[in-house]
Amino acid sequence: MVNGFNLFIGVILAANVIFSMKGFKDSSFFNKYKFNVGQIRAGENIRYVTSAFLHADTSHLLFNMLTFYFFAPVVVAGLGDIKMLAIYIASMLLGNIFAFFYHKNEMHYSAVGASGAVMGILYSAILLNPNMSLFMFFIPIPIPAWLFGIGYLGYSIYGMKSARDNIGHEAHIGGAVAGYIMTLAFVPSLFETSLWIIGLLAIPIVVLYLLTKFGKI
Repeated sequence: MVNGFNLFIGVILAANVIFSMKGFKDSSFFNKYKFNVGQIRAGENIRYVTSAFLHADTSHLLFNMLTFYFFAPVVVAGLGDIKMLAIYIASMLLGNIFAFFYHKNEMHYSAVGASGAVMGILYSAILLNPNMSLFMFFIPIPIPAWLFGIGYLGYSIYGMKSARDNIGHEAHIGGAVAGYIMTLAFVPSLFETSLWIIGLLAIPIVVLYLLTKFGKI
């Protein structure tokens, strides 16, 4: 971090903005690099990465990048640049891999967005600083980060189960799991200092596992 600017964070933000803006203007570019089950099954594995730098519209891009911008510095402060980047990449990949296996028989299923990667950063930040507060739209009071984490992952599981919207909940969950596991691997002392937070954040992950195991999702 130099004078408040972090190169790694800046490059990720710039890559998302540039790639997404290109996709907004060029539909052939967008379709070539978006996440699509049929094309991935045909061997275009590059889409696991490229789709995470495309967004559906400006509001989608803005929401993801603002979330990343606010929480990435927490991860950098706790783990450093390289480990933050490792979590971002791993969460991006696991999020899309999770989405692929969940939709593997839906050849036309498509998605875009950095949500999986951003969720990994968000959950890492929550583990590293569980006492920070978040302000949600339309809610005038701060929400503890750990409570938001549990609620959001629970909502994502509900979204997968109900399939009532077009949000890529599977990528959210895969990204959150990657951020959760990698942060604990990087900072095992959290098991001594924040065991209750670790346990609480594990609840929706265990629920997802059980629902999947017993064919309820």
